[in-house]
Amino acid sequence: MVQITATGMSSEILSRAQSKLKPFDHGSSDDFASQLTKAVGEVAKTQNDADTAMKAYESGDEVDVTKVMLAREKSSLAFEATVQIRNKLLSAYKDITTMPV
Repeated sequence: MVQITATGMSSEILSRAQSKLKPFDHGSSDDFASQLTKAVGEVAKTQNDADTAMKAYESGDEVDVTKVMLAREKSSLAFEATVQIRNKLLSAYKDITTMPV
């Protein structure tokens, strides 16, 4: 792990954060790519659940309308949140690439 040195007021912040800093483990399942993949998978699952509930309702199965509407809203909100996260990531990437070195 790279040692970070502190001067002035940052020493207090660093002392509080030092316990939370840990070396990056390349084999860890908590890396960004795996977390993103898992999140997108969960969004896809909510969309599939909503689609299944909607098809069951349309085919005449005994499905509560409120459950169908809740599944659709949950799916819609998850998708909208994913789009907003994508927009923020693209904005951050653009900011980093245009940053003067």
